[in-house]
Amino acid sequence: MEFESTTSTIAEQHNDHGWQKVTYAKKKRKNPVPLNSVSNGSVISNNNNNNDNVFSVIEKKSEERRKVIEAQRSSSAVYDDDLQVRSSKTKKNYSDYEDSDEEVVENRLDVNNDVEKKKKVKKVKKPKVTMAEAVAKIDVDELASFLVDITTSFEDQQDIQLMRFADYFGRAFASVTASQFPWVKLFRESPVAKVADNPVSHIPEAVYKTSVDWINKRSMEALGSFFLWSLDNILADLTSQLGGAKGSKKGAQKTSSKSQVGLFVVLAMVLRRKPDVLVTALPTLNETLKHLGQDKLPVIVWMVTQASQGDLAVGLYLWSHLILPIVGTKLGSNPQTRDLILQLVERILSAPKAETILVNGAVRKGERLLPPSALDLLLRVTFPSSSARVKATERFEAVYPTLKKVALAGSPGSKAMKQVSQQIMTVSLKASGEGVPELSHEASSIFIWCLTQNPDCCKQWDNFYLDNLKASILILRRLNEQWKELSLNPPSLEALTATLTSLKRKNEKAMADGDNSGDQALYKEADKHCKVLLKRLSRGSGCLKAMMFLVVALGVGATLLPLTSLEPLDWNKLFDVLNTKQFH
Repeated sequence: MEFESTTSTIAEQHNDHGWQKVTYAKKKRKNPVPLNSVSNGSVISNNNNNNDNVFSVIEKKSEERRKVIEAQRSSSAVYDDDLQVRSSKTKKNYSDYEDSDEEVVENRLDVNNDVEKKKKVKKVKKPKVTMAEAVAKIDVDELASFLVDITTSFEDQQDIQLMRFADYFGRAFASVTASQFPWVKLFRESPVAKVADNPVSHIPEAVYKTSVDWINKRSMEALGSFFLWSLDNILADLTSQLGGAKGSKKGAQKTSSKSQVGLFVVLAMVLRRKPDVLVTALPTLNETLKHLGQDKLPVIVWMVTQASQGDLAVGLYLWSHLILPIVGTKLGSNPQTRDLILQLVERILSAPKAETILVNGAVRKGERLLPPSALDLLLRVTFPSSSARVKATERFEAVYPTLKKVALAGSPGSKAMKQVSQQIMTVSLKASGEGVPELSHEASSIFIWCLTQNPDCCKQWDNFYLDNLKASILILRRLNEQWKELSLNPPSLEALTATLTSLKRKNEKAMADGDNSGDQALYKEADKHCKVLLKRLSRGSGCLKAMMFLVVALGVGATLLPLTSLEPLDWNKLFDVLNTKQFH
């Protein structure tokens, strides 16, 4: 019996095969069992109020956790960030299995809501309107009525009329985005020929004619103010697009916030109809540095192009007074700058009958299209030293002959021509002595031309002789070489004879003094050329006297002989022969 009892006990112990049932204390707390007895074998009644509550510890911990959660919620209200609060709550109470399922659901909902908030709201794209579509909506009758209204309403305020006029075209092209007319990129990257008619070429003929007829009746003062206002607006937009702020990347270009089509259209019509507006603004453009610079040069070139469309002479005048001087500055050494300068003048000279128009209109309102200072610059960029030649040199050589004709054109013997010939003579004398062969050759030819135009130039040369000895020797040599081709009138012959005589005396005095041995050879060479020229002039003077006597004799004979007997005489040949003999 004892053996059976022992065997039964061992069987009961190994009935679970080594497995034990594991239970969680927390799970047991959810279904508490009332305890009727405790240690020491005493019995406790369930209705005894004085006994300790077994849940007091759990309730205390729950209360503490609730306070922590409320504190966290109050803190989250300051930053208004529900997602972070819920996330922190989940982390801090990770061991709390009772609330974990609810918090996971709440967190998922909050994350989904946050993702929806972060999604970008798609903007409704406005339909793109082309230039042609915007222009098609302009009604010429409506425009004419509008111009009548603003002219009547602001009768004595033409500046306001022009502002309203610009506003009309601004509204007409308001739907054209800046990407449809990227004027900064267009002006900087396109040749002058392409941008010359842009954007005014889009305007219908009827609208254009109505507009320019109205512009023609505005005062020059009002148009000048409007031009400067327009220029300021265009340059401000240029600065904003190029990122004028300090520290911006070089070459960075921003997109304009608004289209400038309307303003460019109105400005082009103003400059084409009233090109003198740009002439009146020259002092401001030359004196205000903010209107100059590599970035702004394409804008100025576009404006001069518009003015040249209205008046070719004005276009060349603006080029020589405003654009060409840039060649003599640091900016002028930039190949892109020189290219723009040349493109503009090439376009002006390529116009139909350009040379005839410009030579006949070489003097405009008392001012020369190409002043002596412009000729000086042209000489230097067209005839540089062999080491200083660049790609642009050949293009300057191509336009130089026509520009030289314009610079030297004028009424021979007039007071204005005498004055300009003296100025040109000073420029050419200085250039002749700079030691550049091609430059010296061309400048000395211009100097000799001045001697033929104005006898006072001979006296002026006498005054400059000693300070420009090398240049004077070159000119004396060229006079001997070109003597047969010279055409000197009697006053010029007399003045040149007197000047050469004075130069000969100065040479003899310098050689006699012998102060500067280095210049002795120069004075000897100059003296040799002066003697040769004086001999030719003396022969020419004798021929001149004979010619004058012959003319007087023929005049007396003509009064006594019948006209039919004089017909066989070829008067032109007679004068040609005498003129040829004069200079041999």
